[in-house]
Amino acid sequence: MSPLDALVAGLACPLPFEDEAVVQMAHGGGGRKMAQLIERVFLPAFGSDTLAQLGDGAVVTVGSERLAFTTDTFVVQPPFFPGGDIGSLAVHGTANDLAMCGAEPLGFSVGLVLEEGFALADLRRIVASMAAACTRVGAPVVTGDTKVVDRGKGDGIYINTSAIGRVRAGVTVGPDRAAPGDAILVSGPVGDHGIAVMAARAGIALETELCSDSAPVTFLVRALLDAVPETKTLRDPTRGGLATALCELAAAAHVGMCIEETAVPVRPEVRGACELLGFDPLYVACEGRFLAIVPSAAAARALAALRAVPDGTQAQCIGEVTNGAAGRVLLRTRIGSHRRLERLSGEQLPRIC
Repeated sequence: MSPLDALVAGLACPLPFEDEAVVQMAHGGGGRKMAQLIERVFLPAFGSDTLAQLGDGAVVTVGSERLAFTTDTFVVQPPFFPGGDIGSLAVHGTANDLAMCGAEPLGFSVGLVLEEGFALADLRRIVASMAAACTRVGAPVVTGDTKVVDRGKGDGIYINTSAIGRVRAGVTVGPDRAAPGDAILVSGPVGDHGIAVMAARAGIALETELCSDSAPVTFLVRALLDAVPETKTLRDPTRGGLATALCELAAAAHVGMCIEETAVPVRPEVRGACELLGFDPLYVACEGRFLAIVPSAAAARALAALRAVPDGTQAQCIGEVTNGAAGRVLLRTRIGSHRRLERLSGEQLPRIC
């Protein structure tokens, strides 16, 4: 049975939407409602086994080469935030999705939706930021499109970026490849991006300025795959954060996972902001971090490779894959108890990417 047939078979008598009539913000938040939307609306309609794998991008074979293709749309508010802007974020996010397929970008497309009245000075600043980000990852913008909508109908600027990349030889990664005993690594501190955007949006002056972690992970992934080509799974914890990404991977591979809370790197200022505002840092989005699942025997080698790259000096092994109930992710807390991590219905912080 194909991946799509298996999925649709399980949806033969789907439960109704929790809210049937309209799209809600939660449907774009990376949690349960977004998964529900994908499984009950998009997958049955588009009927693609490749799409049913629900990876960060699609890998297709063209002649003798494997190519990865991905697309992403950015609606972050505000468009400028500490550590980045919607332009660089769009390039970084799309390059990172390719990296999660084991690929590096060859070229980008850019689609802009601009609202009448958007300042040209801001547009120039965003475009310059995109160009600099493309230069950093070594791939140009090769095609694009621009549309303008009426004043009051577009919230300033929305950006869609797509990219194609070449998958490196000898590497096969996927969300369903984790097995009991594998080690789970994260490339750096989590939660920076979501908290930085939230603070900028709300105009909250924190004692220590928080900066987004928005950055390409291309070079970190290159170093990891050079050292550990047998890496099994890569995933960037964007919407829904680290906890949601872990739940997705555990479900895809039909495995359990156990995470050590004390091993998860969170900057003190991010943890303090989360405590102040009532957020869980494990569910706050990152835009320059990734999860890697590797054979346990390769964990030390993987960590050494990541820590040798400037953006990976705080990489950590945070847990392991278990033979527990499929899709169940347990967090061993600081006091030794266990807490189950589950997908949120929506998202703590909407429109952060």
